[in-house]
Order: sequence, then structure tokens, then C-alpha cells
Amino acid sequence: MVCSVLNVPRSSYYDFKQRVTSIKLEEVQLRSTINELFSLSRGAAGSRMLTVMLKEADLPVGVLRRIMRDMGLFCKQPGLHSYKLATAERPDIPNKLNREFQVNSANQVWCGDITYIWTGKKWSYLAVIIDLFARRVVSWAMSDKPDTDLVIKALDRAYEQRGKPSGLMFHSDQGSQYNARRFQQRLWRYRIEQSMSRRGNCWDIDKISLC
Repeated sequence: MVCSVLNVPRSSYYDFKQRVTSIKLEEVQLRSTINELFSLSRGAAGSRMLTVMLKEADLPVGVLRRIMRDMGLFCKQPGLHSYKLATAERPDIPNKLNREFQVNSANQVWCGDITYIWTGKKWSYLAVIIDLFARRVVSWAMSDKPDTDLVIKALDRAYEQRGKPSGLMFHSDQGSQYNARRFQQRLWRYRIEQSMSRRGNCWDIDKISLC
């Protein structure tokens, strides 16, 4: 009756109904998986970490963050933990991104960050690289130490997996790992332009941060 009034073929209606049902079922299954992984992490996994763990799902970080918020899942990392920033300002590495978070294509701007995860017995460190265009994780590396090797490993993986792109910018905070000469030499080798936020002026944590 409704299809006749609206002049809509019944086949289109049933196709739409089936797709809606499928989407709902997929999200129910996804929520179950997210809840299981979050429980296994003892509440330590944030949206970035879960994005890495659910890499096959190819979910934008924002979608995963929304689902976690709807489910009341919030990252809880016990104890005090410091992230080592550079002891001095680096005026020679300007903030070239300058909060211009809207980019036109993939492999134009990558953003790097490090988060720490309590595994029940010790801290582990996760370095993630995100493509700013799609807000998706393109590479990650994990280690017991938040050192320069960790961020270099994540960068090497991203560079190889993305087909050695050119014309790329890498943005981060002023963490000592990103200030390290070896990391900067790797950027130079790949012809990647470096950009850093100013000290005390974090680069929009709500949009790009790991947890």
C-alpha cells in the first residue's frame, strides 16, 4: 500500500529493509567485539588502541570513539606516568600544520603520537601514525620502552605500507622521541617534512590523540 502511494518499487523497499537490518546486525556484533577487547585490556585500551586491534574492520577512529562513548567505555590507565617532552623549545622545527586539520588527500599529512597501556603487570608503549585525511591508523609499533627505535619502527612500516609516498608532512608534539636526531634523519631520508606543535600548545587532542 505505502509503496503504491509513494510510487516506490517493492523490490527497492525490501532491499532497503534488508540493508538496514544488516547494518544493525553488524553494529551489534561490532559492539560485542569492542566490549570483549576492552575487557581483556582491563579498561586500558582507548579508541586508538582498539582501532589497531580491529584493523580488519577498517573503522574511522571517530566511529569507534562514538560507539565506545555510547557503551560507556572510557580508557582507564592506572598510576601516574610521564611522557618525556623536549627540555627546550625547538624553534627550528616550526608548526607547519598549524591546526589545519582538513587535508585534501591521503598521504598528505601523517600525525604521530605515543600512548602507554597497562597490561596488568607492566607498561607497554604504542606508537601510532594516523593519516589525517581519513583519520585512520596507517601504522603502529609496540615496545616495552618509549624510545626513538619505537617511533622509527612505526614510521618505517607506514612508509613501506603506503608505497613510499612523496610530498608528505609528519606532525607530532615535542616528545623527545620525535626530537631525536636519528628520527629526524629518517624523515630526511624519506624526504618527509617535519612539523611540531609548540610547547604547552598540544595539537588538538580531541581530534587526533590516542586515548
